[in-house]
Formats: sequence, structure tokens, C-alpha cells
Amino acid sequence: MSTPSPGSTAAFDARALTAPVDRARLTAWAREARASGVGPRTGQIVLFIVIALFIAFVGFGVVGVFLSVLLGSSGGIVMPLLMLVIVGLAVWGGIAWWNRLLVRGYRLADFAASNGMSYLPRLADPQLPGMIFSLGHGRESTDLVRGTSPRFAEFANYRYTTGSGKESQTHEWGYIAIKLDVPLPNIVLDAQSNNGLFGSNLPAAYQRHQRLSLEGDFDRSFALYCPEGYERDALYLFTPDIMARFLDSASAFDVEIVDDWLFLYAQNRQVTTLDPAVWAQMFGTVGAVIAKLEQWARWRDERLGAASDPAPARFAGGPVTPTPGEPGRPWAPPPGVAPEGRRLKRTFPWASVLVFGAAAVGWVVFRVMFAH
Repeated sequence: MSTPSPGSTAAFDARALTAPVDRARLTAWAREARASGVGPRTGQIVLFIVIALFIAFVGFGVVGVFLSVLLGSSGGIVMPLLMLVIVGLAVWGGIAWWNRLLVRGYRLADFAASNGMSYLPRLADPQLPGMIFSLGHGRESTDLVRGTSPRFAEFANYRYTTGSGKESQTHEWGYIAIKLDVPLPNIVLDAQSNNGLFGSNLPAAYQRHQRLSLEGDFDRSFALYCPEGYERDALYLFTPDIMARFLDSASAFDVEIVDDWLFLYAQNRQVTTLDPAVWAQMFGTVGAVIAKLEQWARWRDERLGAASDPAPARFAGGPVTPTPGEPGRPWAPPPGVAPEGRRLKRTFPWASVLVFGAAAVGWVVFRVMFAH
């Protein structure tokens, strides 16, 4: 079978995700992965077994007291046997969990290699400019599958934590990151299919005057936000054929363009899995999007030709629109985005707060009214 990239139209090789595991190859992969520092961490299984044993001993104590009361003197025989069973189950559970972790990493690494890509089990605090990558703490990408041809694309699962103690909450996302040729204005496509009862599922809210209405079915599938004054640029980037690609292939994802990156987000959904059907869908999505990015590489920001820019964007260059220079030598500055186009203006999600607040007040009133 051929070895395609995410942007290729050839069928990808997904056999590694479901084929029987060769135990000798698994052992060799685990040894090599640990030696290179990218394999599953041995400390994970130790921690798991310690936690399992702690829970087992607590459970043993509770059950033991119950049996002592119920069986009387006979409990002295049952208790050691029960202890042995509980410890055995805890150790077996830890080993089984560790084996599943190894097999998952082995399958994904083999799948990535079969398709001309690479695999990385985890990456702490990925330095990406997307909206989800600067929130909370304990930020970590896991099961990263990366390709570099025809352009860099990364598939990964991601999580971060907000709050602390009993108020802490873990947020989980899957994402696809695609490197673009040039920096572009900050544009967000909020997919309507994954929004909840209280509106957008995105962790950021944007000022409504930045909403741009587009033609056809696009508005029913996506809410598009672009910086004020960049409406014409957004229409240049999202031509009808590109909108059709997003509708056909990416309608289940929220999309963000920021600097020279394109991100596709999926909340509470794993992007890197052992399901060949999920990978087939994602390869098709990335291939469809990549096929239309050549036009985006030609975009230039006319605002930079007449304005000084003391604070260049992270991935930006300077002025971008060809400007008359010396006779016979037109000046074509490098790509870039003017400051006002680099980030959308955000707003506080008052609607969600008011809805939750009203619900909380209603619950308190209900409890008071029916407490007696």
C-alpha cells in the first residue's frame, strides 16, 4: 500500500490500528521508546498500582469489618484470603492498564510510520497560538501524530485544568494544527452543530460586530468572525469553493486561523484514536483543506504598506502589498498582518453567566418554597 501524507488523495494505511500485535515487536518498541525518552513512563504504572492498592486496602478494611461482624470467628480464615484476592486484582489491573497503554502507543507509532508521519506520546505546554493553548494550567498534548508533507500537520488530543481543589475542572479537546504559508488575519469559524443550550462551546467569546454573514448554507453551519475592517479580506479567503470544502469536510469542527496556523478543534472528542474510520475522515478533511490553501498564500495586507508597525506579529514579516519602488523595480514586501488584524476582540460571555445565574436563583427559590 502507498504511503500518503494527510494531504494526499491516496488511501492511507490503517492496518496497524487493528492488526494483531506482534509481542516481540511490541517489546522491542517499548524498549526503544523508553531509551529515547518518548515511551510511556514507568512511573505511571507504579502510581496506578499504589492508588489501586490504597483503594483495595480501604475496601478491604470496610468489607473486613462487615465480615467479622457477620461471620464471627470464621472471619479469621476468610480475611487473609480476601486480602490476597484484592491485592491480586489490584496488581492485575495495573499490569493490564500498562499493557493497554503500551499497545496504544505501539499501534499509533506504527500507524504514523506507515503513513510517512511521526508519533510523540506527549508534549507539555505546546507553544501554539490557538485559543485553547493559553488557558488554565497543566496543559498537555497527548498522542501527537505529525506529518510534514505537503505541509506540517499535527493531530493530537489536548487537556488543561482550570480552578483548583474541589473546584478544579479538566477540559479535553482534540485538535488538528496545519501550518500555513503566510500569516493571516485572526478568523474564527464557530461550528453551529456542536453548540450547546447556552450558545457556543468555544472557550472565547467575540464581539458581535465582528460577525460576518456569508452566502448560502454557510451561515447555518458556521458563525464567521473576522477583525473589523477585514471583511473584504475574509471574503477573499473564503471563496465559494473553499466554503464548500469546509461545509463538506469540516462542519463538525470549530476552526481558527491565527498567525500562520489553521486549527480545527473538537471539544470532548479524541482526534488521535485507534478507529480507522475516524482517521479516514480526518485525512479527508485535512486533504480537502490543504488542496485550497495555495490561494491563501497569495493574500497580502494592504494596511501595512502605509503604516509603521513597531510590534511585529509572532510569525509576521513586514508590509505585504506590492508598492511602486524604483523605476522598473516594483517593490514586493514580505507577508504580514497589521496589528488590528492579528487578534479578534473578545467579550465577556454575559449571556451564559445570566442564564446560569438565573438557573441558580431559581433552584434556591424552589428549595426554599418546598423545603417544608
